[in-house]
Amino acid sequence: MIALAPASSARRSHLAFALLSLPATRRRDALVFFRFCRAVDDIADEGSAKAPEREAALVEWLEAVAARRLPPELEDVVARHEIPRDLLSEIIRGCLMDVRPCGFETLPDLERYCWRVACAVGLASIRIFGCTRPASESYAGHLGHALQLTNILRDVGEDAGLGRIYLPADLMAQFGVSRDEIFSGRPGPGFLPLARLLAGRARSHFDAAVPPAGDRRALLAAETMKALYAKILARLDAAAFPVFQRRIRLGRLEKLLVALRVCWQGHFSSGLRPTGKL
Repeated sequence: MIALAPASSARRSHLAFALLSLPATRRRDALVFFRFCRAVDDIADEGSAKAPEREAALVEWLEAVAARRLPPELEDVVARHEIPRDLLSEIIRGCLMDVRPCGFETLPDLERYCWRVACAVGLASIRIFGCTRPASESYAGHLGHALQLTNILRDVGEDAGLGRIYLPADLMAQFGVSRDEIFSGRPGPGFLPLARLLAGRARSHFDAAVPPAGDRRALLAAETMKALYAKILARLDAAAFPVFQRRIRLGRLEKLLVALRVCWQGHFSSGLRPTGKL
């Protein structure tokens, strides 16, 4: 039986801080959509269930998308914001790729995965946020790639513990990085330059994610996510990617300050006078 993730699932995420800038109704709808994304992602990561069971559960979600029998509150969000159902299906297909991870041969292969699990999420989100400019779709695509590459770099060690390697095989070969050293948590000298190459790729996407003038106000939530993850990426790089020893995190106060700064700057760039109540 399909069901959204609990409403409490967003409380510890970056999203809880990013959505502070949204009006209450759009924030509620964004949280419903997030609960869908969390639900299918949790199925893919459910370690206690066997792969065929997880695949069957995700296929049930795919069938619900096609048959228009998603949970009522999600169907309402999809209808009111005219979210293409293909985007929901692509997100689920991305999660299916995580059930039996087989790695990625090339960077374009990895980017196809990123498009499903991150860019498709962004393309649906900008509709909920109220974006109207076509250029916001390009923004969502670049930001999705940047966020997912940052996630992959941050979680190399944790993913290895789950039997997953998201680093492209051709780049691993180029830098002399073996699967064994990733799985053992003992990276050789080639890992750092490989990580920095992918970090440069992520930064290029961050730089290309420029909100169009007409949608800057609507994209404040996305800009907050951008600022949070860019900060994580910078911290990873400065610490030489210690991803096998510890997880780089931002504290709650730090995330709140980032969110408030983005909102404050957004008021100025939108030509609005800040109220002092941020």
